[in-house]
Amino acid sequence: MPLDNIAKRAAAHKPKERVTYKMIKEYIEAKYGFKVHTAYIAEVKRELGLPMYDAPNAVEELKHPRKHPTVEKAEAIKDALKHFEII
Repeated sequence: MPLDNIAKRAAAHKPKERVTYKMIKEYIEAKYGFKVHTAYIAEVKRELGLPMYDAPNAVEELKHPRKHPTVEKAEAIKDALKHFEII
């Protein structure tokens, strides 16, 4: 089997790059011109039922209630999630 075929097959089975909140924030700022907080991204992911990773600094009880993003920011976050093929 030629080496170029092996390389193509290996590339096809390579796992996707893990999308970070920083990447999502940068995409939104570049496309829409405003910043979003990571808590807003997490809230939208929670609403959509997407898997989330356990945070090592998570607390059992929140000091302040969760803030919900505005409709405009929530739509921008959903667009970013579609862009990165998460939804």
